[in-house]
Amino acid sequence: MTPEEKFRAESDAEIQEQGVDPEFRRLTGEWMSRSLSTKYSYHFTWLGRPVIQYPQDLVAMQEIIHSVQPDLIIETGIAHGGSLIFYASLLELNNLCGGPEQSSVVGIDIDIRAHNRAAIEAHPMSQRITMIEGSSTDPGIVAEVGRLASRHDRILVCLDSNHSHDHVMAELEAYAPMVSAGSYCVVFDTIIEELTDEYLASTNRPWRAGDSPGSAVEEFLLTHTEFAPDTSVTDKLMITVASGGYLKKVV
Repeated sequence: MTPEEKFRAESDAEIQEQGVDPEFRRLTGEWMSRSLSTKYSYHFTWLGRPVIQYPQDLVAMQEIIHSVQPDLIIETGIAHGGSLIFYASLLELNNLCGGPEQSSVVGIDIDIRAHNRAAIEAHPMSQRITMIEGSSTDPGIVAEVGRLASRHDRILVCLDSNHSHDHVMAELEAYAPMVSAGSYCVVFDTIIEELTDEYLASTNRPWRAGDSPGSAVEEFLLTHTEFAPDTSVTDKLMITVASGGYLKKVV
């Protein structure tokens, strides 16, 4: 075993151990609850654009992108465009390190606000980005994305738009089949299943436990055994909004 192999084996064992540590999980849950009350994830940018993600999940996505080496990333939900810029910049770095040269990101949002579109299009990473305005579950939009996907070999999907159960289920049925074997469909904000009704009411959003990305993932996995949650990702992160949502296509 090489020194690097020994280091990775030790890390894997440590990750498994912390993932089942009840005190670690309790403290993480308390920290997450407090961080949500301060809108912690809204305070970060990536190359100048608000990214609205926990840094831990961004690191996980970097590791996944490096491992999978996708030539297409599909993201539902654009907001300020920080995630699009993030994914595009990682594809740019992958290319510099010998990865796919023509890799790109397609982002879908029902309402791409003019100021956000202008900022994204003006960004140096925009050359790798395509934006599509419309509902991610509209059959015409799904067909358009499907045509783009047909030109690519290794596809990664990230779902982060409307967080209702029915919408996420429809997105999963539409976009998960586009994921290539060994890649991922990452469903963000499954953490809603763990939040209190009091907190969710304070956000003025309609989703709640039982009507969320987490409940959609649970239902989806009942009939889609080609996907499985990659617990090695979330046991490593501990702090994540996508517990159970890093779905790896295993066949």
